[in-house]
Amino acid sequence: MTALIGPSGCGKSTLLRSLNRMNELIEGASTRGTIRLDGRDIHDPDMDPVQLRKTVGMVFQRPNPFPMSVYGNVAFGPRIHGVRGRSALEETVERSLRAAGLWDEVRNRLHRSALDLSGGQQQRLVIARLLAVEPEVLLMDEPASSLDPISTARLEELIGELRRAYTVVIVTHNLQQAARVSDFTAFLLQGELIEFDRTSTLFTNASDRRTEDYITGRFG
Repeated sequence: MTALIGPSGCGKSTLLRSLNRMNELIEGASTRGTIRLDGRDIHDPDMDPVQLRKTVGMVFQRPNPFPMSVYGNVAFGPRIHGVRGRSALEETVERSLRAAGLWDEVRNRLHRSALDLSGGQQQRLVIARLLAVEPEVLLMDEPASSLDPISTARLEELIGELRRAYTVVIVTHNLQQAARVSDFTAFLLQGELIEFDRTSTLFTNASDRRTEDYITGRFG
């Protein structure tokens, strides 16, 4: 579990989006360097971006459920990838909703619109939708920024469970959140990676003065 921290505009989200090539969707964007997943450069010409984004899923700042049922949201990805059997889909939907900590709340409303759910529930539904296609990596771009404190706490609890089975990279402006949920933290400033270390070390014994100044509130 890695947290990316730094002031607005420092490049956190740009770095995050580079990990599944979403920056390619921005006109004029270019990429230099190498990013490896399981030892393979994700910019290899033979790498299918669609398959990459299945393996490296992303959760955005605001929940973005599809305008369809709860069941339809979670089953969408498996259907796209060829799963057709009813029993297989039902098993995947339940497993994914359980993993996202949402099953008990929606089990009796699977065929109601996902847009009827609360903001926190919608964000967990989006996570369930990602888990349904069995990713290896989860990217989260300030996933709690639009949520109330109770929903944020539920989401952080969920992230704590997910980190046991997935690699998770999260962008957050909330330093307390980074300290609570992450194993490693990267501090970015003006497009530059200033420092990367274990969270406990970076927050208590930063090696760069700029990191310490940001964490202690001297700027940002």
